[in-house]
Amino acid sequence: MVNIRSESPKWTFIFIGICTLVFIIQQFTVSWIYFAFFPKYALIMPWTFVTSIFLHADISHLMLNMFALFFFGLALESTIGRKRFALLFIISGVVGNVGYYLTAIDPAVPAIGSSGAVYGIIGALTAITPFRIVWIYGILPIPLIAAVALWVLIDLTGLFLPTGIAHGAHLGGILVGILYGLYFRAKLRKRYYW
Repeated sequence: MVNIRSESPKWTFIFIGICTLVFIIQQFTVSWIYFAFFPKYALIMPWTFVTSIFLHADISHLMLNMFALFFFGLALESTIGRKRFALLFIISGVVGNVGYYLTAIDPAVPAIGSSGAVYGIIGALTAITPFRIVWIYGILPIPLIAAVALWVLIDLTGLFLPTGIAHGAHLGGILVGILYGLYFRAKLRKRYYW
């Protein structure tokens, strides 16, 4: 049974703090490369399925992911609870890396960033509240489900173009999020309407 309790978000802020701290550390060492996800070395460096989630390529990469995590994360964490949110973030990030593993054109090119995890958060929120309004570029209000459909289309197209973006990670993460969101929504419906 799904137990819904009103909890103020905590893990959204923790994950933002960890990613920011790790990014600062990255600026002072090259050792972070041993924590990046290389499909070529994934099976001999399995910790990178998790550690790469907290690394970022540059400040714009970090800021974009943390901006999305802040807004979507606060909404989802307050809906599903802290423990479920934290677990979903990690699992989405790991499955995102599996998605990159399966779709990488060059297995020697690493993937870093929390995009897969953030896409999982967005996917779950979309499945639970598909018609929540989001603002594209701060000016165009559209339902979350429409925004996600557009992002998925971009990522599917990106699988066939050398863009330098880990589109497979985005797709893996969002798939986990959508599946969890549908499960959570079904449990809520059963609890309150049956």
